[in-house]
Amino acid sequence: MNGERGWRRSARASGRGLLLALESVAGIPLFLVTLFCLVIIPAGLGVLLAPESLLVVRRRASRQRRQALEWSGVRIPDPYRPRPAAATGGLRGQLRYCRWVLTDPATWRDLLWMLPGCPAGLLFGLGPTALTFVGCWVLGLDWGAVVYGWWPGAPPTAGFQVMYMCMLVAGLTALALSQRVFKVHARIASVLLAPTRTEMAAQVGRLTESRSQVVDASAAELRRIERDLHDGAQARLVSVGMSIGLAEQVVREYPDLALSLLAEARAANGQALSELRALVRGIHPPVLAERGLDGAVRALALSLPVPVDVQAEMPGRVPAPVEAAAYFAVAEALANVVKHSGAPRAWVQLDYADGRLVAIVGDNGTGGAEPRPGGGLHGIEQRLAAFDGVIAVTSPPGGPTLVTMELPCELSWART
Repeated sequence: MNGERGWRRSARASGRGLLLALESVAGIPLFLVTLFCLVIIPAGLGVLLAPESLLVVRRRASRQRRQALEWSGVRIPDPYRPRPAAATGGLRGQLRYCRWVLTDPATWRDLLWMLPGCPAGLLFGLGPTALTFVGCWVLGLDWGAVVYGWWPGAPPTAGFQVMYMCMLVAGLTALALSQRVFKVHARIASVLLAPTRTEMAAQVGRLTESRSQVVDASAAELRRIERDLHDGAQARLVSVGMSIGLAEQVVREYPDLALSLLAEARAANGQALSELRALVRGIHPPVLAERGLDGAVRALALSLPVPVDVQAEMPGRVPAPVEAAAYFAVAEALANVVKHSGAPRAWVQLDYADGRLVAIVGDNGTGGAEPRPGGGLHGIEQRLAAFDGVIAVTSPPGGPTLVTMELPCELSWART
């Protein structure tokens, strides 16, 4: 049984090596195309093409990091700077977008990694695969059939014996060490693909700032809940108690007044319950726990005065904290649409790919939206920052407006 598992692991390692080699070969034209796009930046066209080609390089490097973790258990953190929340519409926005990509040191390290990464991928990919194939071939054939069947008349000289013995040893060694080769490759990749100490310090600074913002936001939310309870449900429940007490005093002499007071108490009790339900929905909507993010967003869209189209491609559910953060971010973005855009319609798109939840809220209103301190979009930015998420706003004058939000996460379960 252990031998069978060993052969399966070796076969899997050989397949992974072949995949690594093919990806390395495909990286050569990508590297050349990216260099061409960078060269033509002064001509103007490169401003459009260079960021996209560099982001393809970035996705390839991110795939390399995932493979290092899945195949070898080597974790290589993402070193990228968060996408700025500035508007990205029009020529001015495209220039900002290009600057964001070009000024990130991790982008250039990803590009630099392709120089040693392509030959290293071929070596570490095809080497174990070829040796494993040779070893299996030698082990699977009879010695006499090899020597006298394929090369009739070939004498079993010492040279032949040495050659096949070397092939056998190489194959067996590859079977035993094929999985360790990927760990060596992952260690080499981490030299350029991992964040530097400066970037790690910057990430720690951003995390410290986002944690401070989250603490402040949590304190403000607790004060809001306390204020709503004190001014709303608590006041109505006190009124209910006073009405019932007064009804007890006058029920014998003034039964009609007592009945009127009890009716008022019942109405106030119903209003208090409604306010408590609204307060609970503001903390964590029950529909979010029951139907997930896409179901909760669809229910939210039905309650708005503006028609909202919802498209959701969610293969599973994300962790509850991320799910709640994404829901309230979408809700805030839709509230801005209703209050400020003057749009006759809006739309929401939810997608999950490459370990990131992407939510896009758009409208065909007047445009001109941008994150301002104390504004709704700024609040979304702070909410997402607690989960290392980012927001980008495209809102040229005259519209349309697109609010794109991204949150890194993993699915908790997949739908069947």
